[in-house]
Amino acid sequence: MQQGILIVLSGPSGTGKGTICKELLRSMPELHYSVSATTRPARTGEIKGVSYHFVSLESFQQMLSQDALLEWAQVYGQYYGTPRQYVDEKLQNGQDVVLEIDVQGAMKIKEKFPQGVFIFIVPPSLAELSVRINKRGSDTPDAIAKRLGCAKTELSLAGSYNYVIMNDEVAKAVNKIRSIVTAEKCRTVRNQDILDKICND
Repeated sequence: MQQGILIVLSGPSGTGKGTICKELLRSMPELHYSVSATTRPARTGEIKGVSYHFVSLESFQQMLSQDALLEWAQVYGQYYGTPRQYVDEKLQNGQDVVLEIDVQGAMKIKEKFPQGVFIFIVPPSLAELSVRINKRGSDTPDAIAKRLGCAKTELSLAGSYNYVIMNDEVAKAVNKIRSIVTAEKCRTVRNQDILDKICND
């Protein structure tokens, strides 16, 4: 069985990764979303087990000690991580998995899954990014300034990704990602079994 594709979406905080991911999954129900674990409190509208696995610091540390996370990172004072079992099982069963994670986590995932598809989401401008973060209303002025400062550093890592997509319009961004997934499924390296079967018939 052909292994599933790991699709990693990341980018600076406030670029709309969550919105894009939600629309992508709605339009491509065959994709499987890996729910991250985090120690941060839930924001308004977020659902436990759907948006994130909201866990205590003690529980997170236990997951680390059991090697139950593919990657983890401390971001803005909170911990985030990707549970290993769900991702491994889906990929081995030939199912495609989407991760929506921060840049630190994406780089760690790339070390373990270099064959993954890494997509970097960027805002139209830093000014627009500032507007989006302010609109959320969940961050203090100091936290917003810190996020914008980190965004510049994270943007410098875009070259480590396979693709860059500007989120100036969610529908357009989602359509581009759908095209990327379709193209990736047609890559020679992912279809060697088909070629071998044809040649050996």
